[in-house]
Amino acid sequence: MKSSVLTRYRVMAYVTAVMLLVLCTCMVFKYGFDMGEDVTFAVSQAHGVLYIIYLIFAFDLGSKAKWPFGKLLWVLLSGTIPFAAFFVERNVVRATLPLVSGAEPATAKA
Repeated sequence: MKSSVLTRYRVMAYVTAVMLLVLCTCMVFKYGFDMGEDVTFAVSQAHGVLYIIYLIFAFDLGSKAKWPFGKLLWVLLSGTIPFAAFFVERNVVRATLPLVSGAEPATAKA
């Protein structure tokens, strides 16, 4: 697997996670303080587009890494849970990095 596949995923995971945190902050201002409605709309639209790109890159990485459906679903949904994408990205990189260098993927110890 090419390293560019992992790099694209990592960039979009961070961008999506940061935009989700910005969106949550905007939602607090919109509904808690009744201000920033236009900013919230713009941020929500940007996050939606970036999340779709994240889904494409995560699915591409998952299909090339031959993840089971449960892991793929968790990675795809992590872009909708604040702070989850940061932790999921770290675990994905740890498990997928050996595939980039040509070795076998790291297995979880039970």
